[in-house]
Amino acid sequence: MVPIPYWLTVLAWTSLLLAGISFIYIALDVTKHPQKMKIMTIVWPLTALFGSFIWVLAYKKWGENHSSEKMKMDGSMNMGSSNKSMAVSVFIGTCHCGAGCSLADLIIEWLLYFFPVLYVVGGYPAIFSHKLFSGFVLAFIFALIIGVSFQYFAIVPMKHLSRKEGIIAAIKADTLSLSCWQIGMYATVALCQLSLFPHFFGGEVLPTTPVFWLMMQVAMLVGFCTAYPMNWWLIKTGIKEKM
Repeated sequence: MVPIPYWLTVLAWTSLLLAGISFIYIALDVTKHPQKMKIMTIVWPLTALFGSFIWVLAYKKWGENHSSEKMKMDGSMNMGSSNKSMAVSVFIGTCHCGAGCSLADLIIEWLLYFFPVLYVVGGYPAIFSHKLFSGFVLAFIFALIIGVSFQYFAIVPMKHLSRKEGIIAAIKADTLSLSCWQIGMYATVALCQLSLFPHFFGGEVLPTTPVFWLMMQVAMLVGFCTAYPMNWWLIKTGIKEKM
């Protein structure tokens, strides 16, 4: 294990603790205020894993549902996107993409750590000389599966599509968004693991260290930034629905 400065470890634990508290807070709150779009019950807590308290503020402002009583009174079943600005709708749409990426990477990183033979499935060493890139391939595939599933359960109720139509629409809506997210995230991880960490610490950091997950939080935020413009285009062109 590479030597990591104490201050960075403390910073990492602090960031992870705040993210954990944020996750728990939102997870509990969505049970009190059920989301009109059911899949967002999963999306909002997952995004707090990388967005921390900032995403709690975003959830409180744009995601928390206080319209249940109003809906009962006026009979409205509107999904709630009509009164949101384009920027906010894109933010939520990008969160939807990021939730799938977060869940996929959380699972894949631990699977690869405990079962390193899986790197072979991702192309190491037949295609890639470094395990990191093999991990990227596996994470992308897994994130795409989860992301398309999330999109399916968002699009089908909104557009009243059949199963086949829903799957096709979900693939169209999520593939480009996910790709842009992963470009930003993978670039950040590669920069850290192949350049910064070896230079300053003498090697790569492992998933068993809090610094690794701090790196993943930063990478996710970069991924959010690189996916945001694509989500704007997808929503503007109607490929992806406003949320």
